[in-house]
Amino acid sequence: MSPKTLAARVEALTESITFQGFNYCRRGTFEDHKLIISTMLCFKILIRQGKCVESEYNALIKKEIAADPPHQAESLKFIPEAMWPAVKGLENVKVFDNLVSKMESEHLMWRKWYQDEKPESCDLPKSLSNISLFHRCLLLRAMRPDRLTNALRQFVGDNMGIEYIEAKPFDIVATKVEMNPQTPTFFVLFPGVDPTPEVELIGKQSNKIASDGSFTNISMGQGQEKYAIKALKDAGKAGHWVMFQNVHLMTDWMKDFEFNYEVVLEEGAHPEFRCFISSEPPPLPHMDIIPEAILQSSLKIANEAPKDLKSNIRRAFSKFDDKHFERAKTHKELDFKALLFGLCMFHSLILGRTKFGSQGWSRKYNFNDGDLRICGEILHNYLATYEKVPYTDLRYLYGEVMYGGHITDNWDRRTNNTYLIKLINPQIMEQMQLTMTVGFKSPNPAKTNRT
Repeated sequence: MSPKTLAARVEALTESITFQGFNYCRRGTFEDHKLIISTMLCFKILIRQGKCVESEYNALIKKEIAADPPHQAESLKFIPEAMWPAVKGLENVKVFDNLVSKMESEHLMWRKWYQDEKPESCDLPKSLSNISLFHRCLLLRAMRPDRLTNALRQFVGDNMGIEYIEAKPFDIVATKVEMNPQTPTFFVLFPGVDPTPEVELIGKQSNKIASDGSFTNISMGQGQEKYAIKALKDAGKAGHWVMFQNVHLMTDWMKDFEFNYEVVLEEGAHPEFRCFISSEPPPLPHMDIIPEAILQSSLKIANEAPKDLKSNIRRAFSKFDDKHFERAKTHKELDFKALLFGLCMFHSLILGRTKFGSQGWSRKYNFNDGDLRICGEILHNYLATYEKVPYTDLRYLYGEVMYGGHITDNWDRRTNNTYLIKLINPQIMEQMQLTMTVGFKSPNPAKTNRT
């Protein structure tokens, strides 16, 4: 093997191992922390490769602040006084030498940049027009911290690849190969996310079902302690699957579970034995629910619904496998595909509104994947039954029964139904405009193939 081939091979292996390690870590991480991990990894690699100066990286982390900043010029009063020490502190970084004087000479251009909706991507004033994205991050850290997250997302995507920013929807089937008797699978519970159907799916593939007793699903609560321990021991001996849900309600019992799980393994667990646990995250970071030994040895899965629309649509669409589209070929395939996309768009939009707090929904509603799946089944049944698509009936079932069953506020119900009126209608088969983005035009179906 030539030196060039060896170097390429080593580089490919390094990239693969790095991504697999990151992906394993990301799977068990909260959505809010994923960008932090990918950013730290990106900077550590760039520093090791000599592409990033560690002192400048530290300036980004710590936020350089001038101890005794000079008086703020009248022309720069558009910058809040609280941010002025950080702006002056940037002059400690070589790229920003004499930054304040440059800003004073170009104060109109700096004002325009500062007030821009997306300063991470718009043009900077001429004196700093050629700085790198990393140094732009330093500027945003000091002057527009609200846009730093978007800039870091772009920075990691440019240097590491988009796969470090946009994760594929969680696939329980791909994760199944990592499960074994010695490694319990731990699911973190979030509003609207139920891991039970996914565990039942891989259980069915392995001939472990509840009807013949080979799969036991226990919702933990008072009075279930002895039954749960017995189910654990029996499953370990017989090679069955057992799932303990909501163990955050039984913090004291978890110590008994830890002890008995070790006993099952020491006595020789059956090769087909699998154990699943689900728990809500603790209310406060310092609170412990799951014993440390269980957490360290378990396969951790935090399948939290993402907050951005694109990832939510991708995640919603992943809930419908090829069987659904094969089944649709027996009735109205094109109508099914279009309306299913509209349903996924609707599901993603109402989930995304929660990030706006009371401005999104007046009250908190646990819209979940079960609602989405059942609405998909309703769509199948109605398309197979009626000659014409019953848009009104579908909107009523979605807005008043399935999703509307969660809603208790009349204004929230009106918002929910407005989305359905816009998305579940005959225009979805034509050139429906699903975005208000300037310059975007929906593709002409006469010139493109529908898929």
